[in-house]
Amino acid sequence: MKSIAVSAPNLQDHCKQTPTRRSLLIATLLTAAIATTVLSPVNQGFAKSDPAHSAINLADINVNDGFSDLVKAVRPAVVNISVTGTTQSAGNTPGLNKQSPQMEEFFRKFFGQIPQRQNSQGQQETYERKTTAVGSGFIIDSDGLVVTNNHVIKNADSIEVVFEDGTRVPATLKGIDSKTDLALLEIKTDHPLPYVIFGDSDQAQVGDWVVAIGNPFGLGGTTTSGIISARGRDIRSGPLDDFIQIDASINRGNSGGPLFNTRGEVIGVNSAIYSPNGGSVGIGFAIPSTMAKSVISQLADSGVVERGYLGVHIQALTAEIAESLGIENDDGALVTQIIEGSPADQAGLEAGDVIVSYDDKTLSKMRDLPRFVAMTSNGSKVKVKVWRNSSYKTINVSIAVNEEPRLASALPADKNPIPLGLKLASVDKEIRNNYDLDEQAAGVIIIHVEPDSSAAQKGLKPGDIIRRVNQSDVTVPVDVTDAIKQSRKDNKDSVLLLVERDKKSQFIVVSMRA
Repeated sequence: MKSIAVSAPNLQDHCKQTPTRRSLLIATLLTAAIATTVLSPVNQGFAKSDPAHSAINLADINVNDGFSDLVKAVRPAVVNISVTGTTQSAGNTPGLNKQSPQMEEFFRKFFGQIPQRQNSQGQQETYERKTTAVGSGFIIDSDGLVVTNNHVIKNADSIEVVFEDGTRVPATLKGIDSKTDLALLEIKTDHPLPYVIFGDSDQAQVGDWVVAIGNPFGLGGTTTSGIISARGRDIRSGPLDDFIQIDASINRGNSGGPLFNTRGEVIGVNSAIYSPNGGSVGIGFAIPSTMAKSVISQLADSGVVERGYLGVHIQALTAEIAESLGIENDDGALVTQIIEGSPADQAGLEAGDVIVSYDDKTLSKMRDLPRFVAMTSNGSKVKVKVWRNSSYKTINVSIAVNEEPRLASALPADKNPIPLGLKLASVDKEIRNNYDLDEQAAGVIIIHVEPDSSAAQKGLKPGDIIRRVNQSDVTVPVDVTDAIKQSRKDNKDSVLLLVERDKKSQFIVVSMRA
């Protein structure tokens, strides 16, 4: 029997390794490679997408004795995705000169690549290679709309949808969304197709049973089951991460496949695994259906995704910063900068505001805000509740379309207090020239940091601009001094600085203790 080598690189650029777990990486569920290589990076908008009109009958599903009824009902709508593409390669065997055509064919046949070689000028030559890969998908409309992952079809020259009985149908790409790793395909047939419906992933709870169906390693129609292990996982694959974690076994090739609840509704799109070796270790991740529905609906309508734009830079609200602002807990997002002319600017949001709820949805963590904003449609009027000057305030904001890759930029949280050890100066013409600042630069600039101070350890350096101390803007060094004196009179142990560097701002708590 001819063996098939399957290989896929872990996506180290999608998720940083931690020092204590360098061998354990987040890996996108790369499609299983056949013979050559892997293509790297897996409703409310549909009128027919409800149980009453579904081509698949979910009424008779009984999971008391297992999942066989569920699988029989939904499996006809789960498909395999076959992709062919072309990649540029220089091989990986250095130091060899031009080989004979027979030798090149040998390497292509048995290794899927040819050795690196040099031309007559000593320059490295590159080659085009044909690649074939497989993934998973599911039909969401009787006319032939198919959901899968963006990384499954990325760089594809041709795409085919393969049905359970082996029938292959050419597919066209209707739209992609790289931020959520979703893609929508379209196929044409002479008969209505069975399809599944999206459920409400917000109702899914940790401990609920789930069933995954897909095409791991090219083994189509594979069913696995498990439970929801966690919600709201951030695997650092993008700014909108909100994954469902599952322990149902999923592997390379499961990308783009559906995750079902026990009612036969799709509550997730299987997308990534946490693995030291590329295989399943019982930690998988699925895109929630509440996010997927909105994206897929827009792709179906126009082929593109429009996201809401607020126009703020934010950072995490630490317990230390919360205490300095007088807010009871550290839930929410701390605004560090307002983009000029943005909806936030026009509505009157300010740097130093702590956003605690958005459109009546409470922020339990900073990264909730970019996701909430992104899912807001253009022109929507939303209520933003903020903590400002020791009291809550509700501000009405008219959300615009995000035309640039900036939803709500997150800056790293500051966790360590620092003592004062700074020499300051006003931002004047000479300072602007010396530090290459633009005309809009305003505040008090740091011109020296004591080498042994915690300020130096924290990374504050000459050229940083202090724009605010506590709740007051500062323009001259005495403003900073007065604010520090007032904080001491108020028996505070620290002051809160808004520091700008390279046109990006961040709040830092500065301890006044010796």
